[in-house]
Amino acid sequence: MLKRSEQSGKRARVRFQDADLEILAPGDFVVCAVTGRQIPLSALRYWNVERQEAYWDAAAARQRMGYKAPTA
Repeated sequence: MLKRSEQSGKRARVRFQDADLEILAPGDFVVCAVTGRQIPLSALRYWNVERQEAYWDAAAARQRMGYKAPTA
């Protein structure tokens, strides 16, 4: 499994699609819309097509969508 870690390098420009992404400008990472963390392209798993945003993990995606866990 790839480890997502803070890294430096060149920021990629991408177009997020339903099941894939299109590289518009090559780079090493994209930035999470919620946390601001750099996500290596090889580890990118979560994004939103309509908003054209990347997310660090599922929790960040849920947070961005305004999802609140039900309370007991």
